[in-house]
Amino acid sequence: MKFIQFTSEENEIISTVERFIEERVRPNVMVFERDNIYPQQIVDEMKELGLFGIAVPEEFGGLGLRVPVFAAVMEVIARGWTTLAAYLNSHSTVAHAIKAYGTEEQKEKYLPGLATGEHRGALCLTEPGCGSDLQAIRALASDEGADYRLTASKTYVTNGERATLLLTLVKHPKQSAEEKTKFSLLLVEKSFAQVQVTTTFHKMGMGLVDTVQIEMDRVAVPKANLLGGIEGKGFHYLFESLEIGRIAIGISAVGLAANALSEALRYSSERVTFGVTIDKHQAIQLKLADMATKLVTARLLTMEAAWMKERGGRCDMISAMAKLHASDAALEIAHDAVKVHGGAGYIQEYAVERLYREALLYTIGEGTNDINRIVISRRMTGDEERAYLGLVR
Repeated sequence: MKFIQFTSEENEIISTVERFIEERVRPNVMVFERDNIYPQQIVDEMKELGLFGIAVPEEFGGLGLRVPVFAAVMEVIARGWTTLAAYLNSHSTVAHAIKAYGTEEQKEKYLPGLATGEHRGALCLTEPGCGSDLQAIRALASDEGADYRLTASKTYVTNGERATLLLTLVKHPKQSAEEKTKFSLLLVEKSFAQVQVTTTFHKMGMGLVDTVQIEMDRVAVPKANLLGGIEGKGFHYLFESLEIGRIAIGISAVGLAANALSEALRYSSERVTFGVTIDKHQAIQLKLADMATKLVTARLLTMEAAWMKERGGRCDMISAMAKLHASDAALEIAHDAVKVHGGAGYIQEYAVERLYREALLYTIGEGTNDINRIVISRRMTGDEERAYLGLVR
């Protein structure tokens, strides 16, 4: 896939990733999944290609990809194997947050390691009992001179087992009842004393992407690890960075959908009933046409969000739309791919069985789709958003 909006160098990066996926990843996916083997060799090759640095500026050793190019690369990876895209999603969000808001010392300390994959980033946001209500978190960072003393319980941490750097949402103790609670983001190294993975969750899909609970029991976090060096900026930094996360997960869903449609097309061109391949039956043709249309609209909307993010404008509404629409479309396309396969679609030897299970996660992760609907509804009344939507007063 080539993009006329990209430079020849950017298109070459995409082509290189496509070759890697087709030659090294796609032929081995079923074996990794069937035998539950963590793809360490593939991850090492991703590091050599610089894929862990796609959101890291070149000056710190990364590829420094523009947001639309970042999205195109993520689709290619997810089209081959969504597990690999999941390794990069939250990692890239952490890298973006440090790039955008970190102090110079934080950038110099962490971005080179994130670029090479020596550091693996993860987001520690959700807590037991809080879900999407991040203002209800209990993680407390108390001021103790040169350090914060952090006590937190973070759950559903994607890549938390292998991550080395945890971007952690915390609140600070209030000095008075009238004072507003301040929320911040801390860069917590997994190696800090009293940081412990306590639970590994077993999921219905993406079993090779670890999802864990992490306990932080009075962890001493240097104040130098306060993202941006200013208390109380946590939500501002987080929500802007999550726009990148929503674009990443939206385009990953597009990649999954493209994979599912490819499988449906291949199977329907081989399966014979009533003397012809089933792609000659109108019922299958109508289904495939709808799947293709949903795929293209999901890709266009998500790339529109990426271009808007590239231009530097506020894009929480459009990124929420992209994540919502792309994940819903991916689930529908994966479901239809199973139906095109008929009974074979329920068998684990066929990729669509796995893709259907994985697609559901995209409607839940990075903000559930109902949360994204609320974001859209609240933002669409703004002047800039109304103008973008073409609404009249």
